Amino acid sequence: MDSELTELRALEAEIAALRRACAAPPALGDAAARVRKSFQEIHQSDSEGWESSKDLTSKLRHLESEQLFLSTLTGINIRNYSKETENLTSTEMTETGIKKVLQRHRLSGTCHMVTFQLEFQILEVQNKENLSSVITDLTIMMEPTVYSELSEFVSRAEERRDLFMFFRSLHFFVEWCEYRKRTFKHFKDKYPMAVHLPEGAASRCMRVQSTRQPGFELVVVWRIQTGDAGEVLPTLDLLPGVPRQALQLDKEGLVDAAPLSFRALLGALGIEAALESLIRSLCTEDGE
Repeated sequence: MDSELTELRALEAEIAALRRACAAPPALGDAAARVRKSFQEIHQSDSEGWESSKDLTSKLRHLESEQLFLSTLTGINIRNYSKETENLTSTEMTETGIKKVLQRHRLSGTCHMVTFQLEFQILEVQNKENLSSVITDLTIMMEPTVYSELSEFVSRAEERRDLFMFFRSLHFFVEWCEYRKRTFKHFKDKYPMAVHLPEGAASRCMRVQSTRQPGFELVVVWRIQTGDAGEVLPTLDLLPGVPRQALQLDKEGLVDAAPLSFRALLGALGIEAALESLIRSLCTEDGE
């Protein structure tokens, strides 16, 4: 506002000068030169304003481009954000050169199909030598989702007040959940008679029932966990289910060794190929 008022006053002064020059010009050449100079200064001022506007527009487009890139890379979109600041500096702190500020942040957003809201507080303490900041409170609210493990992940982030771990791991956590869902659905569609998902489309386990020998089944439990450093770790376990009579006939302990053999198969073939091999071993020749 001040800059606009200053510019307006300058223009008024230039107009007044032009009027005086036209009313009583001391010399034709001097008046013409003065008019040209005035218009040049006005044009230069406008040009500088245009250049400033172009710079701001360019910077805004650059920031929007960076935001779009990060959203595409991480799948995280921040929709709303607000911040409140409270000065906690006492008189004694001021005298000793210490400043204490409490920041309250609120934001909401999405990660793929998961919606979240965050509320956290950051306490900043600054003295003459350094500035320190710590998250004193973190609350994470998630909308109801089919991914049951997500609540465990959120609880761990809240307990540690680790905001960085939450954002870093959320993308990979949801990606693994989506990959598990797609993989189980693929085998359910391909082997509808043998594959069953007891917990629905987002099931954590897949039951494979033998179409050759009724009573034989294998249950694959696929858990998605976060490590101490926030790394996302998918874990697949095999739980064999066989009739008691068949178990008594298993003199070589093949049933008991099945979980370890499945782990070795995962390491050698990968998740999809290992599951394919497992299912085909229990299916009939026509693939049902």
